Amino acid sequence: MPVIVHHLNNSRSQRILWLLEELGEPYDVRRYKRDRKTMRAPASLRAVHPLGRSPVVEVDGHKLIETGAIMEHLVARAGGRFGAPADAEGAIRYRQFMHYAEGSMMPPLLALLVVNRLGLLGRPARPTVQKMLDDHLDWLETELASRPYFAGETFTAADMMMSFPLEASRARGGLDGSRPHLIRWLEDMHARPAYQTALKAGGPYAYA
Repeated sequence: MPVIVHHLNNSRSQRILWLLEELGEPYDVRRYKRDRKTMRAPASLRAVHPLGRSPVVEVDGHKLIETGAIMEHLVARAGGRFGAPADAEGAIRYRQFMHYAEGSMMPPLLALLVVNRLGLLGRPARPTVQKMLDDHLDWLETELASRPYFAGETFTAADMMMSFPLEASRARGGLDGSRPHLIRWLEDMHARPAYQTALKAGGPYAYA
């Protein structure tokens, strides 16, 4: 049975499609669209999982949520392909960035999104939130100054996890050519054939 991916447009679930394409794993996409005014997921996603959020993946008789957990499960299921590098340092970096993407980098991006939607009311908070995000971007720029991928010399699921916050940063968080290593990395990710195929499977994706 193919993996079923409940996919919301412009969301974290695009990474799951990308991983499945890299793995060559058959999958079936169930698409959902955000409300244009609220940008929230439709109520129909609650019929899939009570939280009504994406991604939700159905695999081997289980329904899985949380992007990182889904990716770790799919990597393990595939025998460790795109998993942690064999060297200890790379393995540590892999684990770190698998969790950092959502645990540390997404909060200031979400705060920036809320601040921007508040218009004039949010303007006083914007510099503070932007500084928080800039601290992350500055550090990540130094990380990629010495190696091509986040875990080391090879492409891994950690790079796929990091794609969403960095794409969002490029779109609305101030990431530009002043951080050339991050821009180079994003261009390399977008050039991967599996990434391009996943875009077609998922439909319009504003951050690509």
